[in-house]
Amino acid sequence: MSITKKNPAPKVKGAIAQRGTDSYAIIPRLPSGIISADQLEALARAIRQFDIPIAKLTSGQRIALVGIKAADVPTVWASLSMGEGRAVKHGVHYVQACPGTTACGYGQQDSLALGARLEEMFDGLDLPAKVKVGVSGCPMCCGESYVRDIGLVGRKNGWTVVFGGNAGGRPRVGDELASGLNADEALALVGRVLTHYRDNAKKCQRTARFVEARGIESVRAALGLPEAPKASE
Repeated sequence: MSITKKNPAPKVKGAIAQRGTDSYAIIPRLPSGIISADQLEALARAIRQFDIPIAKLTSGQRIALVGIKAADVPTVWASLSMGEGRAVKHGVHYVQACPGTTACGYGQQDSLALGARLEEMFDGLDLPAKVKVGVSGCPMCCGESYVRDIGLVGRKNGWTVVFGGNAGGRPRVGDELASGLNADEALALVGRVLTHYRDNAKKCQRTARFVEARGIESVRAALGLPEAPKASE
């Protein structure tokens, strides 16, 4: 008995083909999960106008619009006037951030401001694989910083930069590269470690697997950072 395979849906610019259907999903860019009233109204209008069946909050603090007809995709994007959030391409997919000192009583650093700067600096950067960033304004780590490719944790004395975390099927807690950094120093270190990763990782190799293959001390040495202190016995 022969099985006829359904041809994959044709690629549509700025959209993701949905499994087993002829529809597509788009993910507007929402830096650090911040959305304005105008953007909410634009999303609501598009959902009604194009009869979009699913509007889904994603784990990366974005909104996916699912079930769009191929012919409608360009018009939907035009009606939203919002940038595209990466979902399948290599590079920085998103920066998720907790409220930090802007709105949380536990916040020790301004995670929303730093998250916005990270989005601005690294959006569109060509990298070997997808990279997810988590920014937490305090050590309670609501931005899930230790299980993101790049993590930043706010403390009273400044920012801690974390590298090589992953929350997937092979989870890995990221390694701290440096602590007590101001915002500019933290951003500079993120830029350096992403450059090292870009220049040395294999294609499709996530940061967690890169660190496992190279060793975190190799990464630290390449960045000119001192060895991590040994855990006391």
